Amino acid sequence: MSSTAGQVIRCRAAVAWEAGKALVIEEVDVAPPQAMEVRLKILYTSVCRSDIYFWEAKGQIPLFPRIFGHEAAGIVESVGDGVTDLKPGDHVIPVHTGECKECIHCKSKEGNMCDLLRVNTGRGVMISDGQSRFSINGKPIYHFLGTSTYSEYTVVHVGCAAKINPSAPLDKVCILGCGISSGLGAVLNVAKPPKGSSVAVFGLGAVGLAAAEGARISGASRIIGVDVNPRKFDQAKNFGVSEFVNPKDHDKPVQEVIAEMTGGGVDRSIECTGDVDAMISAFECVHDGWGVAVLVGVPHKDAVFKTHPMNLLHQRTLKGSIFGNYKPRTDLPAVVEKYMNKELVLEKFITHEVPFAEINKAYEFMLNGDSLRCIIRMDG
Repeated sequence: MSSTAGQVIRCRAAVAWEAGKALVIEEVDVAPPQAMEVRLKILYTSVCRSDIYFWEAKGQIPLFPRIFGHEAAGIVESVGDGVTDLKPGDHVIPVHTGECKECIHCKSKEGNMCDLLRVNTGRGVMISDGQSRFSINGKPIYHFLGTSTYSEYTVVHVGCAAKINPSAPLDKVCILGCGISSGLGAVLNVAKPPKGSSVAVFGLGAVGLAAAEGARISGASRIIGVDVNPRKFDQAKNFGVSEFVNPKDHDKPVQEVIAEMTGGGVDRSIECTGDVDAMISAFECVHDGWGVAVLVGVPHKDAVFKTHPMNLLHQRTLKGSIFGNYKPRTDLPAVVEKYMNKELVLEKFITHEVPFAEINKAYEFMLNGDSLRCIIRMDG
């Protein structure tokens, strides 16, 4: 056991005190893990669009003060009672959607919607006792997505920590904790395009480019990128995208443009923006008879998806995906091995790197659309 096991650890954390205000590096107290929890030493983390969205607190109930962050990698510092799968020193990726291994979803071979540990953006405390493990001068600081990786130490449920190969470079595989796995798995696990297929990807941010990478790995013959920002097209070529469509350049719905380009529609489409109109276009652009569309982007809470029922009757399939349908503890180690075996290239997603003290720069990069993923070194 580590020398700090069972003790409160005081460390640095980037605290969001108010919506949209710069994060502040503070000294926080991190309590020991309780039953079925583990305390992690975070070594690297990054900024995902979801961190920005909930930090801005637009369209949801604000919950502050809070420690954001959910894409990271680190080492187990100590474990709580009942934890048998992890021990101090293990290398892990914390994950915002967990795997308890006991519920009906975890025992099923289909899906990854754990009853106990599925995504809950509104919960700011641990599920075991409804308390936070973070505090400043005795006052609680809320958790985010059960991970809160913008802290040198954090506490997570054991079901939200995937043990990985200790040889894997944590400054690279940390980005597998959310967006990259979400896009990649949506293709490999859900859309499953046969070799030689045509694939359209809506939204060429990090998640969309991960979907394009999945299509490339699958052997797709045509990967069509759809985005309203033409600046993204050059970068997307590095991920196998060879054709581009900007909906703003056409006076007809983009699904009609794609249908004309492909002789009736693409074999598979992946929607990664969360815009409901893009979702409809992604569905309606797949070929009748066999086309499959997969929704990955998270829509506005009041959004309504509308399409004519004949689009379904004509044998198009519409699916959804959370975290690429990966069961985090069971499946994420194998994704890490894809990287280790050079089947998956992660370096091209990493566009910036900053020390922890400059975490607000990482937010600026994301807000300005300058970065795919910015690695934050916790020792800096």
